[in-house]
Amino acid sequence: MKKTIFLIALICMAAAPGANARKKPQVKQHTVVEIPKVQPQLIAVETENTQLLLRTTDKGQLQQLRYGVKLDLAPFRNSRKHAAIVFPAAGGYTADATALAVTYPGGSVNTELYVTGFTQNEAHGVATTEISLKDYVTLLEVKLVYEAYLKEDVIASHSEITNPGKKAVTLTHFASASLNVPGEEFLLTQFHGDWAFEMQTERTPLPFGLTSIETRRGVQTTQRANPSFVLSVNAREFSETAGDVIAGALEWSGNYKIDFSRATGGSVDIIAGINPFNSAYTLSPGKTFQTPRMVWTFSAEGAGSASRNLHRWARKHQVYKGGEINPTLLNSWEGAYFTFTTPVLTAMIDDAAEMGLELFVLDDGWFAKDFPRNDDSQGLGDWELNTDKIPEGIDYLASYAHDKGIKFGIWIEPEMVNPRSNLAAAHPDWVVRSEGREILQERNQWILDLSNPAVQDFVYGVFDNTMALSDKIDYIKWDCNRPVESMGSDYLGAEQNRFYIEYIQGFYNVVRRIREKYPDVIVQCCSSGGARVDYGAMKYFNEFWVSDNTDAITRLKIQYGTSMIYPACLQASHVSAVPNHQTGNMTPLKFRFDVACTGRLGMELQPKNMTEGERAFASRCIESYKKYRDLVFTGDQYRLGDPWNTDLYGLVYVSEDKSRAVFFAYSTTFRSRALEAPVLRLQGLDPSRTYKVTELNTENSYWWGNGGRYKGGYLMSEGLDLEFRRMFDSAVFYLEAK
Repeated sequence: MKKTIFLIALICMAAAPGANARKKPQVKQHTVVEIPKVQPQLIAVETENTQLLLRTTDKGQLQQLRYGVKLDLAPFRNSRKHAAIVFPAAGGYTADATALAVTYPGGSVNTELYVTGFTQNEAHGVATTEISLKDYVTLLEVKLVYEAYLKEDVIASHSEITNPGKKAVTLTHFASASLNVPGEEFLLTQFHGDWAFEMQTERTPLPFGLTSIETRRGVQTTQRANPSFVLSVNAREFSETAGDVIAGALEWSGNYKIDFSRATGGSVDIIAGINPFNSAYTLSPGKTFQTPRMVWTFSAEGAGSASRNLHRWARKHQVYKGGEINPTLLNSWEGAYFTFTTPVLTAMIDDAAEMGLELFVLDDGWFAKDFPRNDDSQGLGDWELNTDKIPEGIDYLASYAHDKGIKFGIWIEPEMVNPRSNLAAAHPDWVVRSEGREILQERNQWILDLSNPAVQDFVYGVFDNTMALSDKIDYIKWDCNRPVESMGSDYLGAEQNRFYIEYIQGFYNVVRRIREKYPDVIVQCCSSGGARVDYGAMKYFNEFWVSDNTDAITRLKIQYGTSMIYPACLQASHVSAVPNHQTGNMTPLKFRFDVACTGRLGMELQPKNMTEGERAFASRCIESYKKYRDLVFTGDQYRLGDPWNTDLYGLVYVSEDKSRAVFFAYSTTFRSRALEAPVLRLQGLDPSRTYKVTELNTENSYWWGNGGRYKGGYLMSEGLDLEFRRMFDSAVFYLEAK
């Protein structure tokens, strides 16, 4: 009986609710936030000849209808054409590509953006469209800004992401812009390389799925790939003169990512911006994160027209004092390296002035006392004059140059430090390093932490103190010789994910301050050659060093790729000695000059090692360059052929009014006498005008018509049949309308 009662009690206890009993989950009522209905509208972002056409749906989604030649809007007002979502966010409607991804308090990762309004205005040849979007659940706000440069047919776009909430959110993906390109097939031109091998051109049919152009180097981010591209639409072959082309370039000097997502439905989504690699960005309440601009241009007349659009835009709106003539120069590096004294330098200044050059630049090796900069192993960071080499001082050299009628420049590398330096000993906390790990070296250097405001002040001070060495310093060569490795910042503490972004923002802060104080100093952007070639940096620099590789035949290809995106006025191109110090190639002095004269002309050698005949010829080339260099700096560039796939290549620069032009031609192979003379047909001339054609820098012309007068139409249709027979034959022709 007792046993039975005990069992009943156990059963009752098991049935009764208790502390260990499983509770049923509380079902939270699902409340759906209502999205306000809006009136569907077209939003046209237009230049003189192109049109990016957007629309809002009645649900408030922002869609892209087209990007191409300018058309009448009327047929699109009631169009039911399928359209791609602009700036697709993670969550909500499925998209193959993502422009924005956010993690919210509580762990939600969904964002749905709806248009709340837009504004448009125009000033100074730029039409600005601002489109406001909002996530009605999280209240996150995004503004898309489009700046249409009317005459240049360029559109620059960026995003501004604002957190109006009371808690921080984390941006895990934050693109500048997105673009949808319909088409059946696409040919992608992109640019890859490495040190002394920059801007190599690669063309590939764009495959289905995801293709990316990106870097994770932190600094020196354009050495192995450039944040730019040329996309030929509905094309299997590249053309300079025909077909629809979209070219793009990102204004950012740090890690970047440009994604091409090709769908089987017949289009490509392009999403470009800062690379989110190790850069999840905490956006505090009330703060706004502004992305760098992505620059787009469309051409219906091939890649050459797209390049010229970018060149015109860059010269007028983006490059610091773009289009202004920068002086010819002699740089000391390959002529003296680290081994020089005052007499060596003054002799080089004498030679530069005698040959007609306009600037002398003292390169690496002039500084550091306790750790003298006699090679690249020490002294970097200690920016005091090495008086053992130059006891008279920098002002003596600068004054000497000015007395000879030429300007003076000097080299710095303020972002870096050698371990063997006073700076490294005094401020180890300023070095980029990861706690407990070896600080990795490249070129015997460490990198300074520009996310730290104190380091920014120091780097600014390097420039400022260098300028204080003489009031006759006209030019600064700013170098940067290593990328980021083993990333870490003492200053950022637990917020290490901000480093890659805040380093570049710190760099921009420094050069912005420099330009406020030194608006007229010419500053070259050098980074082991072309490792910082981007439109973000060029807002503050007058030119860039295209490559440490000064070999003329290699430079043809490097400068060809560079010209796809960047104008010739930016490209510092130098004549150096033979055998070339990088490649060992032997090329004629005329060929070297004819290549270097397609950019900002300079020399990179020891003039004392030249013969009298070579010096006289150099003077002749420099003098003739000054006659037409305004065309190189401000004219429209036309590429004739391709140094990668043909053995005959040419360049033409034409003035805006088509009254003058300069034509360069190069042979890169031997041609048998049995073959007809190769022909290059000029472009960009006025077909109805008559031009006098004069070959420069030669006694024996390569063209039978030298000195004659010919219609532009003839020169473009029949061309010049050049008597090029040998490798390294080259010619320069000056054309003037009569």
